[in-house]
Amino acid sequence: MTPPHLQIALDGPAGSGKTTVARRLAERLALLYLDTGAMYRALAVLSLRERVDADNEPALLRLLEARPIEIRLEPGAPMGFVVLAGGEVLSESELQANAASVVVSTIAAHPRIRERMVAKQREIARLGPVIMAGRDIGTVVLPDAQLKIFLTASISARVARRKAQFAASGTAIDAHALFSELEERDRLDESRSNSPLQISPDAHVIDSSELGVDEVVSKIAALARAVA
Repeated sequence: MTPPHLQIALDGPAGSGKTTVARRLAERLALLYLDTGAMYRALAVLSLRERVDADNEPALLRLLEARPIEIRLEPGAPMGFVVLAGGEVLSESELQANAASVVVSTIAAHPRIRERMVAKQREIARLGPVIMAGRDIGTVVLPDAQLKIFLTASISARVARRKAQFAASGTAIDAHALFSELEERDRLDESRSNSPLQISPDAHVIDSSELGVDEVVSKIAALARAVA
């Protein structure tokens, strides 16, 4: 039985497999799962719809005020939850679209945006045992999590995974452009002054470059059983 206090923080760069691994792990351990990046992507989707510049934090805050982003837990949904903006459910395909990917790191770098998102993420974590995936979970959102994982992979492996994801949805994308995009997202995530992507000193680092999803999930599940 999962302890009522168990929190698993899963961090890592774009394309490292966090979302897939976290979903599978949540199913195996019967945990609530939340991909915090979906909340930033929701704001990215809104900014694109309303033509709000990703660099304009005051305008983004006004947009967030007008169309509050919420998470509703739905075990039957593909992600295990749905993301709402102003009461409207945003589809997973819209959240994962390349257009949102291009601007999401810029949006997520704004301190006041992160402050509001982190507050909501902590509220969700208080509901019960959880696995939360993102960029700053172990260092900022859940610094006291019993298990912290930093999932990484070579950039070539990450490009291949992203390309496969787009191909599965019927979208063709140039591998060279994707490589440049991931490099830029890494640079933005690692260099932002507020909550940068960092490896927590007490995190277990797992390189998934040569590992299948089930292998990674099994490694983390074993670590989770050890701390439970």
